[in-house]
Amino acid sequence: MEDWRALLPKTILEKYEVHNINHAAEILAQAHKPEYGDLVETLEGFHITVDDLVMQGGNESPIPKKLSASLRPLDWREVRISGDLVVHLHRRNPAAEVEEHVIHNYIDGHNIDYVKNRVAVDMEWNSKDQTFDRDLYAFRTFYECGVISCGVIITRSEQLNAVFAELGILKKYGASTTWMGKLMPRLQSGRHGGCPILVVGITPAAITDFTMPEPPQTALFR
Repeated sequence: MEDWRALLPKTILEKYEVHNINHAAEILAQAHKPEYGDLVETLEGFHITVDDLVMQGGNESPIPKKLSASLRPLDWREVRISGDLVVHLHRRNPAAEVEEHVIHNYIDGHNIDYVKNRVAVDMEWNSKDQTFDRDLYAFRTFYECGVISCGVIITRSEQLNAVFAELGILKKYGASTTWMGKLMPRLQSGRHGGCPILVVGITPAAITDFTMPEPPQTALFR
């Protein structure tokens, strides 16, 4: 499609900063319509408040819990992937023999918070930015094993920094936490291994009880 944004409702584009990596939007909207519908409904209904922002506790804050409250009843489940690697050595001479080696736990410990059918979703609100490496490796592993077709990562847009500064909580949401500025370079360097990913950045438009104050008027002197 010439413009992938045409696949997303205006309500989503007005509320979030969205990036489409490896045609994730097209895959979601055209190949996984039920899951796409779940996500659109969830994102349209998702909102945060000033109290949510100032409350202590990174990913244990009320904000990720709000996402869970929407997705869990729709059968989006936490999934962990594991597996052994079986290697066959075919010895052809002097006799045809097959020697088998097993590498146990070759794939182990990779976890994604929300998976439904072939779509995966993770939210990173305010964890250490290295968490993105874990998430992208998990998405890559699920994708390369043929378990998912695409993924969605929800995080903070840089636009929220102005709100944090106004509320006096910018230090709480530091530069080395999970936000768009730490995610996009990792995607640009290919740490997702080619897995299609839709990136959704939460902007001030998702805050229901905050409006940025107007800048002070500058007096004119003649």
